[in-house]
Amino acid sequence: MHVHLLQHAPHQGPARLADWLTSMGHSHTVFHLDAGELPPKPGDGDALVLLDGPEGPLDETRQPWLRRERKLVERALDGHRPLLGIGYGARLIATALGAVVARGTFAETGWHPVTLAAESGLDLPERFEAFMWHREVFALPDNALPLGGSEASPLQGFSWDDGRVLGLLCHLEATAESVGALLANEPLPEGSEASPHAQDTAAMLGDPRRFDRLAPLLDRLLSQWLRQAAA
Repeated sequence: MHVHLLQHAPHQGPARLADWLTSMGHSHTVFHLDAGELPPKPGDGDALVLLDGPEGPLDETRQPWLRRERKLVERALDGHRPLLGIGYGARLIATALGAVVARGTFAETGWHPVTLAAESGLDLPERFEAFMWHREVFALPDNALPLGGSEASPLQGFSWDDGRVLGLLCHLEATAESVGALLANEPLPEGSEASPHAQDTAAMLGDPRRFDRLAPLLDRLLSQWLRQAAA
């Protein structure tokens, strides 16, 4: 299977997601939309991943790739290929499905527990810890199932069309290297300084085992998601 990944910021890339695809025998191409690369054609590839990107509104004047990407997302939603959005990408999918996207009450950064929704239908533990980096949140789209939530963000993701489409606010793909690059090169989400749900750098990077524990969660989620390609 060949997977297309759309990147929206130089330091918010695939991280462990690319390694997982390779280890499972899948090929992939990363399209650097932030660097001016055009997105793939709607019919290309077997699955599509929309990576994280800029915080704030989805704004075509500041994000020149957005108009083309929105058309690609609409075609993907109408088709039968798996579609996954993380952070910015999840907001883009939620918007295309008619859900409200807005600034949350608090910025949420670092490590926070997520409680799985009873109706999620996803193969994940009832409670797990995930990495967060956001202020923007979204409402549950019509006909979607909730992933579950954290204390600051009651909706940490959703599945749609029997799990073929996933939107994740949290980051299961994060590695120590990807978070280090994020901290060194990207501004903190707005309001992080005053948020009770924002961690400092030492807390984010202090325990490497946290990143190791994300790996089996990502494996479980992606394995379930890509099974839709063979359905």
